[in-house]
Amino acid sequence: MKKRTLAIVLALLSSTALADSCPSVLKFMKRKLNSQETVNLCEEYKGKTLLIVNTASYCGFTKQFKGLEAMYEKYRDKDFTVLGFPSHDFNQEAKDEKKTAELCELTYGVEFPMFEPTSVKGDNADPMYKMLERETGEEPSWNFNKYLVDKKGNILKHYGSRVRPTDPELVNDIERALAM
Repeated sequence: MKKRTLAIVLALLSSTALADSCPSVLKFMKRKLNSQETVNLCEEYKGKTLLIVNTASYCGFTKQFKGLEAMYEKYRDKDFTVLGFPSHDFNQEAKDEKKTAELCELTYGVEFPMFEPTSVKGDNADPMYKMLERETGEEPSWNFNKYLVDKKGNILKHYGSRVRPTDPELVNDIERALAM
């Protein structure tokens, strides 16, 4: 009886410790784009290097989807992923999620995770984006802003829209984060 009680207590303590070890930036549930399926970001992405990007379908930077997908393909086996969050904050996103999903998948071949439309700036910003801003001091000023997060959940750096996925500084920063 004592062994069983001890085993239950240890199991409860370890599950609490695991929950507490989730980095703050991942303590969110997000709905997949054009789906009813939700994802626990901590369960899915804890321990991975992340590039979090606010996207838009009808923007001069929309072609960055190709570079982001290439980056995802190149590093995905090294515990890296891109997380895309369409945003209409700059009036360049389709109001129909199905159209956004079609553009991402059919036009740009996006396979990295895309999530529900998300407000990324101002008073209505999603709590995750408020955290990204608070940690970096940078709020997205346009579409395709990027935030690099290391495997431990530390928000390392913000990159503006003009920083392309092939930019040497961004690539070097990702490779350094992967090596940590």
